[in-house]
Amino acid sequence: MDINVSTPSILFPAISLLLLAFTNRFLALANLIRQLHDQYKLRPEPALLAQMAHLQQRLLLIRNMQACGVASLVMCIICIGLVLLSQPLLALVSFVLSLLLMLASLALSLREILISYRALAMHLADIEELHDQQSAFRRR
Repeated sequence: MDINVSTPSILFPAISLLLLAFTNRFLALANLIRQLHDQYKLRPEPALLAQMAHLQQRLLLIRNMQACGVASLVMCIICIGLVLLSQPLLALVSFVLSLLLMLASLALSLREILISYRALAMHLADIEELHDQQSAFRRR
């Protein structure tokens, strides 16, 4: 397979958009953590601690997603440099590494989404339970 300068450059927009999405997730999570911290200071509840454990896990995943995304971008830049230096084999290796790093960031993103889904499902179950309790109370 021949690699020219335009081959790795096709990944730049995709990686940039992934990094933007990961940064948005990080910022939303940071705001939520700050809110929960303030709530916990006012009223310490075990449920908040459990939620914080999930958030800490998600935060670690987002950090790793961002690291893989940045490393993927760096490998793209290295690939372009190797193409310009007429090193096709090394350029191909760096391009494949860039793709693998991008794949790793997407896999981590999926894991983070699944954790987030589980947390939201717990909230929905709690709302349903509260609704059932209120309905039972109204029937009395």
